Amino acid sequence: MKHVFIVNPAAGSKNHYEAIQKAIDECGQDFDHIFYETTAPMDACNYIREFCHNYTEPVRFYACGGDGTLNEVVNGAVGFDNAEIACIPTGSGNDFVKYYGPKAEFMNIANSIEGTPFPVDLLKIGDRYSINVINFGFDSVVAETISKVKRKKIIGGKHSYTTGIVKGLIVGMKTKCVVKVDGEALNKDKMLLCTVSNGSYVGGSFNCAPRSKNNDGLAEVSLFRTLSRFTFAKLVGSYQKGEQLDDPRFTKYITYRRGKVIECESPEDKFAVSVDGEMIYTNKFTIEVVPAAVRFVVPKTLVEAYLQKHTQKTAAAE
Repeated sequence: MKHVFIVNPAAGSKNHYEAIQKAIDECGQDFDHIFYETTAPMDACNYIREFCHNYTEPVRFYACGGDGTLNEVVNGAVGFDNAEIACIPTGSGNDFVKYYGPKAEFMNIANSIEGTPFPVDLLKIGDRYSINVINFGFDSVVAETISKVKRKKIIGGKHSYTTGIVKGLIVGMKTKCVVKVDGEALNKDKMLLCTVSNGSYVGGSFNCAPRSKNNDGLAEVSLFRTLSRFTFAKLVGSYQKGEQLDDPRFTKYITYRRGKVIECESPEDKFAVSVDGEMIYTNKFTIEVVPAAVRFVVPKTLVEAYLQKHTQKTAAAE
């Protein structure tokens, strides 16, 4: 198998190219590998598609960057049966890998080389795919802010999400948008935010979909109704821990469903939607679950825990 390391020099707070190359040299594995350093947005996607059109043998693409880099690798590899996807999480958030376990396990190169690929669902919006979360409303304000400040001192880096939250509290507390899940309307006209999840985490540490199973053919949809900044402050800690579906304080603020088709419409001309942290703008869109669309490599040390998690019975939708 050929191993292709897709390195995004713009991910995170610095270019990790040399560190990744050194880690590969020191991992003690003799394997066929090459590097590709991206040069522009969607460059990774285009490179992978071209590569797979010309290479029919098994190939594993390593997304070396953040969730945006992983999103590009996914969009490039989807549809090619010979392609697998792995991740070396060097971005500022890396939310998707938290579904499986500690980020450190993915940083061990040998761990990923010896990992096991498993089928994973994707979320499709227009002609683009998401492997983790599509979210909008308050979260879109946060995501836009993160992309602008992630490389700035003090307010960027690990503080990017906090900066985004502050901006959201100022301008993002009320959004006009109607959301339907498999034909059922979850709200009338306004909301705080909505997350459509295949993974579990968003914003670096927020467990937005604690019951998610990323291979069950269903998306986890959580819609928060509008609330005061005071109430937001009281609940945000529990939301970060993933307690929102079991904490009775959330009952009158959240509507939770699991479904296959999510339809959304807003009166805003350029409604912001975050797709794995990357922004698109559209005021009427449909999100569909595409079952077992790609194969994602689980690091060797996390395979057993992953198998245990996926043999547990999925909780019924509330």
